[in-house]
Amino acid sequence: MLKQGLEIKQQQKLSPLQIQTIRLIETPIVELAQAVRNELDNNPVLDDDHPSDRKEDDDQPKDVSIDEIKDDGEIPTYKLRVNNWGKDERPEYNTFSVKESFTQSLTDQLGFRQLTPHEYEVGKFLIGSLDEDGYLRRDFASLADDMAFRFNIETDEVEIGRILRIIQDFEPVGVGARDLRECLLLQLRGCERTEDVVHAETILRDYFPDFASKHFQKIMSRMNIDKEQLRAAVTRISKLNPNPGGQVDDSYSDQAQQVVPDFVLDLGPDGSLNLSMPRFPLPEVKVKKKYSDILDAAKTTNDPKVKEAAVFVKQRVDSAKWFVEALKQRHNTLQTTMQTIIDFQHDYFIDGDESKLKPMVLKDIAALTGFDISTISRVVSSKYIETHFGIFPLKYFFSEGLENQDGEEVSTRGLKRALQELVDGEDKSKPLTDDQLVTEMEAKGFKVARRTIAKYRDQLGIAKARLRKEL
Repeated sequence: MLKQGLEIKQQQKLSPLQIQTIRLIETPIVELAQAVRNELDNNPVLDDDHPSDRKEDDDQPKDVSIDEIKDDGEIPTYKLRVNNWGKDERPEYNTFSVKESFTQSLTDQLGFRQLTPHEYEVGKFLIGSLDEDGYLRRDFASLADDMAFRFNIETDEVEIGRILRIIQDFEPVGVGARDLRECLLLQLRGCERTEDVVHAETILRDYFPDFASKHFQKIMSRMNIDKEQLRAAVTRISKLNPNPGGQVDDSYSDQAQQVVPDFVLDLGPDGSLNLSMPRFPLPEVKVKKKYSDILDAAKTTNDPKVKEAAVFVKQRVDSAKWFVEALKQRHNTLQTTMQTIIDFQHDYFIDGDESKLKPMVLKDIAALTGFDISTISRVVSSKYIETHFGIFPLKYFFSEGLENQDGEEVSTRGLKRALQELVDGEDKSKPLTDDQLVTEMEAKGFKVARRTIAKYRDQLGIAKARLRKEL
């Protein structure tokens, strides 16, 4: 049985200007130039010619006011310039570097070996099967099957092993290893046979699990060596490269991006904090003569084709208006948000003392600015500020709070800093356990549980006490 009824729903739709603004707010300054460039290329009523470089000519575009455009169907003639140009007409933010491909480097070395065409193809396949870090993590059987099915190359595990040993002689040393132990042993293979090298090879070959777990006493006992000999061997191992593939970038056009700050904070001689944003040239909105003629003609004709063309031009002008207004709103939103963060963390921004950072979350700044939390999140994302004590991502200034022994709320960043200092200053022959760290942190005024210590230790990349042990 079918029923028919009416249902009223209230739906909120974002305007084109709101959508444009949201998109630009989350765009960092290094990408903003390209966004403007794309808009200029796609919209004929936007122009980036510098006013001083333009000659008066009938063929030149007419300036159009974005503020006088009405939605009443009437399309008047306009004459108003929007001049927001900064000192640099087209600042360039990205640098590019071209590096030799990791795969190509190994393939070139393969070509210098005396191999049959068949062996060369097997070698090329193995090189192409290496991970980005230079390891071969596939078993020989699956490699042989893959070569047979995909490229009709008949081979076996014995030949694959023989070709792989050839590749393992290539630069960078350690490439083609199947695990970390083999990678390190390959690098020791070409070293002078000194005592520390011989001991290092023995440790990696025969006692690798004990070495990874830092069971140093067991290794000394079984190898019948003293502490100094073990320390020399461990030092030699620590200088080896566990990531040989990282030495050569696997990209012909690797883009090396610079960190370009969206904000600059200066400390005045009177102790005042002065925030500025790098000026970005806003494009001018104007209509070229052929488009303005269409707009003029539409006012005095009933020709549907002319009217249709005028509607298209009007749409492009509206789009340009929204884009320029969105750029302005982006600037105002970012500036207001950053100024609020600076005011909130005023004491920290004076000298960069991390202990002065207050607990601060997105909700705090949203409440102070009146912006939505999602807007604050977009502002913070991928943005940087240059201060008199360094360049920082905006996310750096946000952290949760934790009570100290006096009942005061302190930033978890201060806790992490204190924890890092304790670990850095500990006796590495007897590293502090999590329970001992709890006691030491309490002595510093932090009231923390053992699980909290473990949580922040993991976040800081600090290993457990047993794995931090050194000779």
